[in-house]
Amino acid sequence: MENQTKKLHFQEIDWVIYFPNCNSGGKYRDYNVIFEDRKPVAVHSEEQCKLGEVLDKLEIDRNYPHTVGFYKVSSGEGASFKPEYLELRKIQTVEEFWAFLNALDI
Repeated sequence: MENQTKKLHFQEIDWVIYFPNCNSGGKYRDYNVIFEDRKPVAVHSEEQCKLGEVLDKLEIDRNYPHTVGFYKVSSGEGASFKPEYLELRKIQTVEEFWAFLNALDI
């Protein structure tokens, strides 16, 4: 699994965070990730940023709990987007999110 991009889907807000294979950032908050807002009204649907920047966005920070699915493969796009989740968790706090990343060995 080391050579594959790891992806997390925040189901309620339909956001995806991609963890590239080679991460030059620090631990957790400083990870370089690609963030995608999958909602059709999104102005900037995909951007490269630090993981901490994504987690500080109001949609995440003020709307816990989040159902977060970890996946490698998805089929379809738009409304037919169907990830094949390897693990699904309800995250109540950012600390639980860090624990999830740690359990996934990200």
